[in-house]
Amino acid sequence: MKALHASLGTSLRVLRAIAAWTLLAAGLFMLSALLGSSIPRNRAWREPSDGIEIMVAGNAVHTEIVVPLVTPEKDWRTDFPASDIPVPDRDYTHLAISWGEREVFLHTPTWGDLSPRTAAWAALDGSPLLHVEHFVRPAPDDDFRPLRLTSDEYARLVRRIEAAVRQPPGPARQAYRGYADYDAFYDARGRYSVALTCNQWTSDMLAAAGVRIGWWTPFAGGVMKWIPRPSMRPPMLTSQRPVSPPP
Repeated sequence: MKALHASLGTSLRVLRAIAAWTLLAAGLFMLSALLGSSIPRNRAWREPSDGIEIMVAGNAVHTEIVVPLVTPEKDWRTDFPASDIPVPDRDYTHLAISWGEREVFLHTPTWGDLSPRTAAWAALDGSPLLHVEHFVRPAPDDDFRPLRLTSDEYARLVRRIEAAVRQPPGPARQAYRGYADYDAFYDARGRYSVALTCNQWTSDMLAAAGVRIGWWTPFAGGVMKWIPRPSMRPPMLTSQRPVSPPP
């Protein structure tokens, strides 16, 4: 009996130690994310008063970059044709592009469907996909925040997004069914991990364009805190064009 009690005591001490180290690691990760997302890249950048308006969209978990479908710098209709989605015949004006882990994207239509096994696998070494949504004049709000770039800055952003596509457009490229009738997934370059998350990808794309953004942004809040809400934008940076909600 004494041996059994001793064994149980040892097991409890081991479990307590594991729990303590897990909590410490989680706390250090959260602190690192807070600090890393607060250190700016492109510190001197300021939003221009004229140029191409994109949006940075996000919720509590995930962020994406919303780009106009056609500009003099880029026509995205070849890269991500509407024929790849179930309802191609709307008058789409914008694409929302994001990067994330394959299993999470394809098998978790809601965050409530995310299993611990899938989350752990994605955090360690996941294969990425691009998620592309087709929108009609998305309206600015706290979740869709406008951001203006110069023509050169937007061209740099375009090149970085193009480089993330694994296969060029064509019959050999596979488009995976999305969550709704206006989105699709595509194979992407890179490896998803706890260090390179969907939100880090968003900030890396913006940093490549020259935008002032945090160095390490594993969480959505670390990205969105750098993008002013529409109500906080100076009047000269507020778009006057008519907008309407996504379909």
